[in-house]
Amino acid sequence: MEADTPRIEEYLESIYKLQQEQHPVSTSRLAEHLKLSPPSVSEMVKKLVKKDLVKHTEKGVCLTDEGNKMAKKVVRRHRLSERLLTDILGFAWDEVHEEACRLEHAISPEMEDRIAQSLGNPKTCPHGHPIPDKDGLFVKENVRPLSELKASEKAIIVSVFEEDPKMLQYLASLGLLPDVCVRVEEVAPFGGPLIVCVSGSRYALGREVASKIKVK
Repeated sequence: MEADTPRIEEYLESIYKLQQEQHPVSTSRLAEHLKLSPPSVSEMVKKLVKKDLVKHTEKGVCLTDEGNKMAKKVVRRHRLSERLLTDILGFAWDEVHEEACRLEHAISPEMEDRIAQSLGNPKTCPHGHPIPDKDGLFVKENVRPLSELKASEKAIIVSVFEEDPKMLQYLASLGLLPDVCVRVEEVAPFGGPLIVCVSGSRYALGREVASKIKVK
């Protein structure tokens, strides 16, 4: 592995995730996500363009076919690592993201296969996001943010944003987990909270938090 490979993988993985919400991805949004300065991100993007892993236009950056292929491999290793940490090693779902970030760069193809087999080839990570197969394929569900639901609408939680441990702890305490049914009872006006019902309990959920929860 080249010395720069983990950093390249980190960028490709981040662009891949951000593309689900914004396409192309602005360099400022990428810098915010990576917690790096915009100039350092711009410099790295230039290197990725030279390697034909990303395209850069005035609107932002997006992955090339080769970049997308590489990104999916990293995402697969990351999400399998999260499953290993929760299902086998007993980590809580709010503890696994940073650990998986370290593991994803060190797992060999052979270990990746062993992990997948031992876990029964899981389709999603603990937070509900799809795990691409070895060919980069996965079932893409039609989801939308919980924040878009109207009063009296019901939905099933598919996934939650996984990179904020405190938010994950909070959601778990409310029972807002993947595969759980949630019903919106009220939507406060002027950007106010949603009143949601989960397993018979009612909670006020801020719009920003609700936007991090994807439902179907």
